[in-house]
Amino acid sequence: MTRIVSGFAGSLALQVPKSGTRPTSDRVREAIFSALEARDAVHAARVLDLYAGSGALGLEAASRGAASVTLVEKNAAAAAICRRNADAVTRAARSGARPHVDVRASSVQSALATATGPFDLVFLDPPYDLGDAELLAALQALVPLLAEDATVCIERSARDGEPTLPPGLELLRTKTYGETAVHYAVPA
Repeated sequence: MTRIVSGFAGSLALQVPKSGTRPTSDRVREAIFSALEARDAVHAARVLDLYAGSGALGLEAASRGAASVTLVEKNAAAAAICRRNADAVTRAARSGARPHVDVRASSVQSALATATGPFDLVFLDPPYDLGDAELLAALQALVPLLAEDATVCIERSARDGEPTLPPGLELLRTKTYGETAVHYAVPA
């Protein structure tokens, strides 16, 4: 079961698409957010969650105080689940403190081509079989949309090694959790 780990929607169960996604485990999400909160990267952030799946990463940020979250998911069934999860999370917030959550049912490249930043925090959790060239293209399109002090979290298989970063992004650190590696990057 996937759930919101902490914040105003803590313990809220999230729906997960039946196939085609690989939800980030609660343990890894907790570690990611512990690192992000140590950098003060979540509170009042404008968040972009690419390859959103169930929306768990972006919605965790919403629960922990992000100002706005955009979930991007190409698969129509998964995007519908993102919408239901977003509704459940926003309903859990106090009426005066509800984050704005937008779900875009489109490809990452299409969403980035029409997005208006700047974004403070970006999650990229693509399918593990996504090629390096496609990930690099998404990162290249993302760079002009980043705030000056943005943080980009890229989740990949630990077997894949460090992702290739485009000019404008530099690797801050990598943390491995079993089969999962999380790469933290910042604007260069």
